[in-house]
Amino acid sequence: MKKDNISDAVIRRLPRYYRHLDDLHSKGVVRISSSSLGERMDITASQIRQDLSCFGEFGQQGYGYNIMELRSEIGHILGVDKGHRLILIGVGHLGHALAQNFNFSHMGFHVDTAFDISCALIGSSINGITVHSLDELDDYVYAVRPEVAVLTVPKKAAQGMADRLISLGVRGIWNFTNVELSVEDADVFVENVQFADSLLTLSYRISQK
Repeated sequence: MKKDNISDAVIRRLPRYYRHLDDLHSKGVVRISSSSLGERMDITASQIRQDLSCFGEFGQQGYGYNIMELRSEIGHILGVDKGHRLILIGVGHLGHALAQNFNFSHMGFHVDTAFDISCALIGSSINGITVHSLDELDDYVYAVRPEVAVLTVPKKAAQGMADRLISLGVRGIWNFTNVELSVEDADVFVENVQFADSLLTLSYRISQK
């Protein structure tokens, strides 16, 4: 039985479990103990068992976890099998790099459309993703109903674009704008990617040594 209130810390560890299990599965490993998985991830075996118990019962004592089965279960919990539709807003340097190199489909997202204001980009295709004029955004969202938008627009346009997407019914925003978006709708979720925070965390760690 899944617990009702899952902590944010547990939720943020789930993708790490999935990534490590996916890597083990690709290498042909069939099963693994919680202690071995914990050593690989630098967390305790008891933490792994505690995290997974939030979502049900996994593994067998003395056998460990079947990697393919646990990977599938965690993928299901994360919604990898839901086939969420995703759009890209802004395909400048960063947006183009994401479209070209990030494997959205492996994470369970279907993306075939991006939007930009540049005439030089409109009508082009990046790794199978067609770039449309931002003027077409409203009609597209009403017709196709994508659930998630990747936001890589300039800072000054970030909040306005987020508000527009939310008003159109987009429920999730992967935000690369380095702007803390203000979202009042409890049913809309934002994941902020702050490159500076990550780099400064690294700076702190090497400075302390």
